[in-house]
Amino acid sequence: MRNYEIVFLVHPDQTDQVPGMIERYKGEIEKSGGKVHRLENWGRRQLAYPIQKVHKATYVLMNVEADQEVIDSIENTFRFNDAIIRNLIIRTNEPITEQSPMMKARDDRRVRDEEISSQKIEDDADAEASVDAE
Repeated sequence: MRNYEIVFLVHPDQTDQVPGMIERYKGEIEKSGGKVHRLENWGRRQLAYPIQKVHKATYVLMNVEADQEVIDSIENTFRFNDAIIRNLIIRTNEPITEQSPMMKARDDRRVRDEEISSQKIEDDADAEASVDAE
């Protein structure tokens, strides 16, 4: 079995179907004896350029270990699924399990926002306490 990185973009009108698509492709890989090493739903993002007059899409990244037949089947499914507006399948040398830079940036931003909001709450509490003390 070989390792692959799969990225596909889902039409924004079909965003509610993304979890079902992910489960279908994941199930197809696992049914054939493959493994999903990494699965990330990057959410709806702006496209660099319009594709089929669409400016946003939902991005999904999968790093899998599977046979060529399964990858061919998934690629064929992508080709005939109107909800998938773009896809890219790349063969990799080894399985990639660590978080992608895209998700790291999102998590860093979330942590930073939480720190800022907790700091703001503390500052508000301190200001309120000083007003009560007067």
